[in-house]
Amino acid sequence: MRAQRRPVASGLPLVVDLDGTLIRSDLFIESFFSVIGGTPRSGLALARVASRGKAAIKHHLAAAPLDVARLPYDPAVLDHIREARGEGRPVYLASGSNTVLVAKVAAYLGLFDGWFASDSETDLSGQAKADRLVAEFGAGGFDYLGDHADDLPVWARANRAVAVRLAPAARRALLILAPDAAVLPEAEADLALRARIWAKLLRVHQYAKNALVFVPPLMAHRFDGAAFLAAFLAFVAFSLCASSVYLLNDLIDLEADRAHPTKRDRALASGRVPLVQAMLAAPLLFVASLGVGLAVSWAFAGVLLGYFALTTAYSFVLKRKMLVDVVTLAALYTIRVVGGGVAVGVVLSDWLLAFSLFMFISLALIKRYTELTDRLHRGLPSPANRDYDVSDLPIVASLAAAAGYNAVVVLALYLSSEAVTQLYSRPKLLWCVGPVILYWISRALLMAHRRTMHDDPVVFALRDRVSLVSAALIGALVLAAI
Repeated sequence: MRAQRRPVASGLPLVVDLDGTLIRSDLFIESFFSVIGGTPRSGLALARVASRGKAAIKHHLAAAPLDVARLPYDPAVLDHIREARGEGRPVYLASGSNTVLVAKVAAYLGLFDGWFASDSETDLSGQAKADRLVAEFGAGGFDYLGDHADDLPVWARANRAVAVRLAPAARRALLILAPDAAVLPEAEADLALRARIWAKLLRVHQYAKNALVFVPPLMAHRFDGAAFLAAFLAFVAFSLCASSVYLLNDLIDLEADRAHPTKRDRALASGRVPLVQAMLAAPLLFVASLGVGLAVSWAFAGVLLGYFALTTAYSFVLKRKMLVDVVTLAALYTIRVVGGGVAVGVVLSDWLLAFSLFMFISLALIKRYTELTDRLHRGLPSPANRDYDVSDLPIVASLAAAAGYNAVVVLALYLSSEAVTQLYSRPKLLWCVGPVILYWISRALLMAHRRTMHDDPVVFALRDRVSLVSAALIGALVLAAI
């Protein structure tokens, strides 16, 4: 039963929830991914604690190195707190998160007269939180600001209910419980805006990379409808799979993204998309990608599983290993080419695989070079989640140029082989492709050195007019040679 409402008095406390309310995130989820994204030993230690209950898990995860100063605090909630303090009302923080983390947040903001939190024995959420607040302030002796259906028992015992980012079903239940409940405005309530946020979160603009599946049928001159359909389904499968791993990667990299000058605006790092939604979307996207992959063939589904395993290993471990990360990125690009060949049933030549590997290693190194030059330009320290130092810039640039130029050497050797004359009627035209690639790689490195390139060279190529003209020229030369 809902507590009887009292008139708002100047001294009536305001109690504010933390996860999903004060911050547009969840400390339990953040600390979980921070731990499992570390060493394998950390994950094993967490597994041993799991049998002792949720409160013990939260207490264990509280040791995660989270920087509370960078958490995505909700401006509307902060304004509501400051307004209450301006009225002379005491304000308290009450959270199901562990006392260690809650104390850090309260100390950082300096806006609270006290706080309530979970400890190693008690999980202070739902009914347990309601009982604790009633014991402290009495039934109807406080206003409560929350965001989740779990807060309904607390709102039922509060004097006044205030909500933010409440799901439709929970909002209906709250309005039945408290018809006079107040709901704070949401910045991302517009559906079109939310769609754009999710498109960026899923990296839809990165789907262009998956067009590599069309390379094998094009190189084999397979232009029939069946080949196009198989390649298109492979494109869809890789896109869905990539999005699922992008979500997982963003969950693991929350702390590092918030410390990055541009990545801090990502949907999860900035709190514009709830972490729970990302956690649910990731497996759904992977299952959908596997379903599409099986529709192509069992062999292609096997390639897709290999891609998923390697990119997941990259997200958890390999991206923190110097140069291993670069080779892994190149392998992930090359797997897309292999997947296209398997989907269409085309035998890939050693020339194509060698060219792809060198070319993609060059692109991966340019990506790292761009990231390091940006940090040097901004006066930032070396990245914490990458095993590189800004002093490595000359070596990284040299390796990128060497790999790119070696790709052109492989292309030249291929053009000198007998295989070319069997596929092309005017193979001499293909010799013009090499200089175009050399020009593009050299220009990309110069632009990265001048800090005028996007931190992803593929995204840069899709937006850069010279890159698009170069790609069109290569395509025209290949068609003319056929």
